[in-house]
This record gives sequence, C-alpha cells and structure tokens, in this order.
Amino acid sequence: MTLQLVQVNFKAGDESALGRFWAEALGWGLSSEGPGVINLEPVGFDWPDPSAVCVDLVRVPDPETVRCRVHIELATTSDAHQAKLVARLKELGATPVDAGQGDVPGTVLADPEGNVFSVLEPRELY
Repeated sequence: MTLQLVQVNFKAGDESALGRFWAEALGWGLSSEGPGVINLEPVGFDWPDPSAVCVDLVRVPDPETVRCRVHIELATTSDAHQAKLVARLKELGATPVDAGQGDVPGTVLADPEGNVFSVLEPRELY
C-alpha cells in the first residue's frame, strides 16, 4: 500500500484568526471538529480525497517552540499572478520577512502569527 499524505497539523496561538487568514489566502473553506481546532480544506472537498492535503490549525499555549518547522511554498503562473497574490496576502495581514533565506526564487512573507512562507516566481517546474 502506498503512503498518502492527507493532512498537516499546525500549532496556533489563535487558530480562528490564523484559519481565516489561510482560508482567504488559499480560497479554501473552514470547519471545526471541536473547540481549539480549525480545519482548512478546498471548498467541496470530501476527506480523505487524495486530491489535496488539508490543514488543521490547533490552539496551543506557545505555538513557536521551533522556528520555521514547516515552510509553505505557493506556486504562481505568471509575474502578474505573483505580484497580485503577494499584494493580496499583504492585505490579509502577511508581512515581508528576511528569514535568512538568501537568494530565493520568490517573495518570502510571514503569516499573522509569524509562520514563514514563500510565494514562488512562476516556473514551468511548478
């Protein structure tokens, strides 16, 4: 049997606020399986459909125990798409950050809780 990644779990200080940011950023829906947990998944998604990897945001007292444990990279389809996406993410609360990444092929940002992610420049590889 082949291993299939279906879900990623992120720690959050405010799972609702962080969930709203990422739902808007990705164009996904929000749900909750109980207090302290927000589920992010594509609209119309039926878990555990292997077409997407869903995200759970779980409230914890101190989410930043290890810096940059996970780094999300968002692909873009054109220079205009990248510029528009970066602008929209900043409007949602993302901030530019220098995480010591050096010369990367894209824009590095942090979400409202300081989790670092990248909006990659368009490439055929993606």
